[in-house]
Amino acid sequence: MSASKSLLVFLLAASAFAASAADPVGAGTPGGTRELRGTGDLGIAIERAKGSLQWLDTTKKTSLGRIEGLGDLSHASAVFSRDERYAYVFGRDGGLTKVDMLAGQVVRRVIQSGNSIGGAISQDGRWIAAANYTPGGVKVFDSDTLELVADIPTESKVIGLEDLPGNRFAFSLWDKGEIWVADLSVDARNPRLTKFTNIGTQPYDALISPDGRWYVAGLYGENGIAVLDTWNLDAGVKRALPEYGKGEEKLPVYKMPHLETWAMVGGMAFIPGVGRHEVVIVDVATWKQVGVIPVAGQPVFVMAQPDGRRLWVNFAFPHYDTVQVIDVPSQKVAHTLQPGKAVLHMEFTPRGEAVWLSVRDANKLEVYDTASFAKLAELPAEAPSGIFFTARAHRFGL
Repeated sequence: MSASKSLLVFLLAASAFAASAADPVGAGTPGGTRELRGTGDLGIAIERAKGSLQWLDTTKKTSLGRIEGLGDLSHASAVFSRDERYAYVFGRDGGLTKVDMLAGQVVRRVIQSGNSIGGAISQDGRWIAAANYTPGGVKVFDSDTLELVADIPTESKVIGLEDLPGNRFAFSLWDKGEIWVADLSVDARNPRLTKFTNIGTQPYDALISPDGRWYVAGLYGENGIAVLDTWNLDAGVKRALPEYGKGEEKLPVYKMPHLETWAMVGGMAFIPGVGRHEVVIVDVATWKQVGVIPVAGQPVFVMAQPDGRRLWVNFAFPHYDTVQVIDVPSQKVAHTLQPGKAVLHMEFTPRGEAVWLSVRDANKLEVYDTASFAKLAELPAEAPSGIFFTARAHRFGL
């Protein structure tokens, strides 16, 4: 063997030994045997009652273990670093927790407010923004250290915080009826703010379109939605669907729909009707209603499979044991499932061959084949709610 080849072999062996010594347990292997692996098929499920996470392998359809010590996780959500290595979990107690997805453990945790309602990660992955109910406002943190970088007071509950292209964040103010855009591209410690007032009464949630262009806020205090074209902020906020539901009997709203996972497919937006047993179809080119799809109850999530062919819908009480699947071309319900009481969340695998459901009252996660609707797996979990897979790292608004 030549001297150069001998040197190469020595260096590779030394590198492997150093890596093993630095990580004797092995990333992702609690038993102690080192296993090199990627992060693209990992995920977490929130166990809201225990303040813990189920650490998931979506390929093997198994749990890798439980990650504990995350505080109050009612209404918790998560975003991921661009390399999918870390999850950032926003808790209802104002906690922001950084979780290592390979090691299955908490890296760092800070209490940043009294009551948090989710957050987002910047386009370049450097900044984590948290939306707060109490005392209101948005706080921005360094994604590596969780050091506080900026504090944006609003004198209002903040909802619908979304990441935009250009290292910007958009969010809505429940108490003021406003939408703000914070631009961190020049100086993250002093974000440049653009404020839009009188956008409608009580915006309750929002989404950003998959291409990062349209920021859409739902309105609870009046009919319609508020739409901001983030490619052209000078055009201001436009109102859409002002006639929706007028003259019809109002039903009690058992749970507000979640807009972050509105489905946008083929130039159409499929929106859960507030307090109604229907999914509203909106032409994105004009932001006008073009149809409705009757469903089993009041929709909470309307989520599109990655290929856009089908929509999966779950419901508020009393129909919260049901999931319906809508065929997009025919705009009709194609299949109905009843996994159990309190189906709170759904999450597709990266390419959409399977969907995971959290069934809170049955203390389980269920996995279904999206083509045949056959149940593929069932995993125990303590009162599970949100499910979040690492593939979200590469999409706006997730």
